[in-house]
Amino acid sequence: MNFEEIMPKLIDYGIQYGLVFLKAIAIFVIGRIAAGVITNILNRVMKRSGMDDMLRKFIRNITFAALMVFVVIATISSLGIQTASLVAILGAAGLAVGLALQGSLANFAAGVLMILFRPYKLGDLVEVAGTTGFVEEVDVLTTTLRMPDKTKIVIPNGQIMDAKIINYMDSPVRRLDLVAGISYGDDIDKAKSVLMEAISASEYVLDDPKPTVSVASLGDSSVNLAVRPWIKSADYAPASHEVTERIKKALDANGISIPFPQRDVHIYRHGDDN
Repeated sequence: MNFEEIMPKLIDYGIQYGLVFLKAIAIFVIGRIAAGVITNILNRVMKRSGMDDMLRKFIRNITFAALMVFVVIATISSLGIQTASLVAILGAAGLAVGLALQGSLANFAAGVLMILFRPYKLGDLVEVAGTTGFVEEVDVLTTTLRMPDKTKIVIPNGQIMDAKIINYMDSPVRRLDLVAGISYGDDIDKAKSVLMEAISASEYVLDDPKPTVSVASLGDSSVNLAVRPWIKSADYAPASHEVTERIKKALDANGISIPFPQRDVHIYRHGDDN
């Protein structure tokens, strides 16, 4: 068999299998586009219905992943590969991979639980796994926090569900707990009146619930007053800074000192034993 006899067969095989591969590529590309379109339509419908952003994004990601699985199976089937045996092989391989990736499966299960119970939502200020930040995204396996300095932190969902979760914005209002120390020689009633007037003048402090100023403790060098105004949870950071500054200025303006730690040292002179 010479080259002239082989060449036509090679061309026939090339055309035959080339068309098959082109068909498979077309199925994958069109399927990928269709999956994206369906996911976007579903996302818009859920957004218009007022669904929670965290749940909406989670359903969107899961839907896209499921559609892509069907696209891949259809692509492989178009190549003439038996999908039944392939699914069996993938099932066995999935079991082995699942055993090797137990941590990832735990993160996935934790992500599902967070979506169901929703301990926080996008935009909330939370403390999870020892980290404090604003929730930016909740994915299948991880949660993304954005720090006040714009640092991005990605935490596995399993770590979040295994530890306590503190949501600072679950309630629309939050109490600001501050301590102002005054000298033992200052008038407590006057100091309380000055502090109440100062914090009540802040634009961040709410009238209801009413702010309070009370004696918290008697320290080594000062009488510690607990200053507790109520603010909107979203205003916590600027309110904390602004109210603290008001406290300092108000005490200075009224001649009320903020004492620093002091210690009395007593020196005893002993005569010569000789």
